[in-house]
Amino acid sequence: MMRYWHDETWTLKAREIAVKLGLTHIDLDRISVVMSNGSKSRRTIARIHTLGKVMQLGMKCNSFYTIELLSERFSKESEEEKAKTIIHELLHIPRSFGGGFRSHRQYVNKRTVEDAFKRLNTP
Repeated sequence: MMRYWHDETWTLKAREIAVKLGLTHIDLDRISVVMSNGSKSRRTIARIHTLGKVMQLGMKCNSFYTIELLSERFSKESEEEKAKTIIHELLHIPRSFGGGFRSHRQYVNKRTVEDAFKRLNTP
């Protein structure tokens, strides 16, 4: 059975990474990180979720993005890989911050994540 819980530490770290990378299109108050346990997924370390346009309209609210970290895999990663995982998920958030996602092909790939990680660690 899947279990989920809010992780304030990783929420703050994700917000900090977004600021350091200059991802100014991300509304820091509308991103959150949750941990999960019990996934049957074999390779997934993290996922990003959002409220789609129809849900936003029905709920009369703005978009919101939640990064889900699969604790069984994420906790085994090095600190560097954890940061890269957060970067990867943040890069899926489009400039419009409207409830959609950026694709892997052009915007979220090994090169873009590595470039962002280098920027994150450059004084």
